[in-house]
Amino acid sequence: MSGQFSTGAVVIGAGVVGLAIARALALAGRDVTILEKNAGFGEETSARNSEVIHAGIYYPTDSLKARLCVEGRDLLYAFCESRKIGHKKIGKLIVATHDGQDAQLDRLLHQARDNGVDNLKRLSRADIAALEPELSAREGVFSPATGIIDSHQYMLALLGEAQSAGADFARNADVTAIAKGSDGFKLTVRNAGEMMTLETPILVNSAGLWASKVAGLIDALDPRFVPRTVLAKGRYAILTARNPFRHLIYPLPIPGGLGVHLTLDLSGAARFGPDVEWLPIDDPAAIDYAVPANLPDVFAPVIAAYWPKVTAAMLAPGYSGVRPKAGGRQNPDADFRIEGPATHGVDGLVNLLGIDSPGLTASLAIAERVKDLVAHA
Repeated sequence: MSGQFSTGAVVIGAGVVGLAIARALALAGRDVTILEKNAGFGEETSARNSEVIHAGIYYPTDSLKARLCVEGRDLLYAFCESRKIGHKKIGKLIVATHDGQDAQLDRLLHQARDNGVDNLKRLSRADIAALEPELSAREGVFSPATGIIDSHQYMLALLGEAQSAGADFARNADVTAIAKGSDGFKLTVRNAGEMMTLETPILVNSAGLWASKVAGLIDALDPRFVPRTVLAKGRYAILTARNPFRHLIYPLPIPGGLGVHLTLDLSGAARFGPDVEWLPIDDPAAIDYAVPANLPDVFAPVIAAYWPKVTAAMLAPGYSGVRPKAGGRQNPDADFRIEGPATHGVDGLVNLLGIDSPGLTASLAIAERVKDLVAHA
């Protein structure tokens, strides 16, 4: 497709957050075009995660992550129920395995309550043994609101509803330039090898790993609002032996992640991960998603801290994902950046930067926030 076109709103990026935003704008009556550089939706971060619906426990009080996770969790469960999307509220255990971790567990409980997650239950060693006999832990916390979801089915539903409301989805659409004029934005797009120009008064940059690069294309955006992309890779190992667990199992969190934890898919298959590896690159095109053959040897002693029976022979290398982080090593748990005109001064523009976990859980709440930011554009 080549030529010049106009549309009421452009969403760059068809990951789970971009699709949720496109749906919200389309349902609000906007003429929406979704631009995705890949051949399909949700092929990067949205396809390479744990598929967990988070309760909202870990995030700093009043942060966007805390507020949008709690709000988005409830919206997501209701959405899945009403659309018959595969999901299950199976709950998770967060366990303390070593001396000195009790205080960290107390801080986590306090943080969760500050965030409005008040249905957690403190667990003794005996409580944990009753729930999951093969676990070894001194104390723990049970989160009944944590669940799992079929993320592909969810994204398919978001895209379907967006398209039913009139949204267009352009695959293989790579944005190469963005100029701001008095009437809005003019995007130069390479689409299936041909060049096209797309004009719009509203531009939402939800490009995930590529969001900083897209922001850097906007000629009217002050460079102060174009952060360097920081990429954190997480690897997963698959449990090939019989799975003895009925809940998600998490150690206490580490900087930049939640520790090598056990998650289940809807069929009951188990995987461990992710770990955190800060990549020395800032170009998403250069990411190597390969998982080393010796990952079971690396993960087994880490997992053994809470599941002593595990051996490397029970694990197999799985897959990896990469998260865009807003803060890097110095601030590994930095908040989402959802920046509208009041922040950067560019009318009609919303940039979403550093949307990592709990982005999937918060996606519907993020979409409502973006819809409000562009309501008068």
